[in-house]
Amino acid sequence: MKKFTVTLTKDERKNLKQITVKGKHKSQKVINALILLGCDEGEYQEKRSTNEEISRVLKISMRKIDRAKKRFIVDGLDVALNGRKGSRVYTKKVDGDFEAHLVALSCSEAPEGFSRWSLRLLADKVVELDYIDSISHESIRRILKKTNSNLGNKRGG
Repeated sequence: MKKFTVTLTKDERKNLKQITVKGKHKSQKVINALILLGCDEGEYQEKRSTNEEISRVLKISMRKIDRAKKRFIVDGLDVALNGRKGSRVYTKKVDGDFEAHLVALSCSEAPEGFSRWSLRLLADKVVELDYIDSISHESIRRILKKTNSNLGNKRGG
């Protein structure tokens, strides 16, 4: 039993063929175009390839072929070629107030036993002072780098 049957129009076939032969396209887009061309069961297809043949020639899994066909049928040609855009929304933990506290802390005297603040020490201290729930030393580095470059621009250098 076939789950998804790909039927391409003449224009869709022409566009897919162009993707496979010219221009600079991402490899996955070209592979998806080749899958759809091979699976086409429309009237403009000369010889339909089996999923096994497509899998062997393109060196891809049968599952990838099934996913490409499903995306074409359910979501359309554009999503089948390019994939879905990420829908995850990230909330920002850091605001200007936190950055100001971090800069002030980094300019203050280092803790006893240390000659200067390390990124990890700063990360631990801002959590300890309840400025933020959690933060990595790498995020501290990015914030300080951004803040430092902004200060440099304001001073004219």
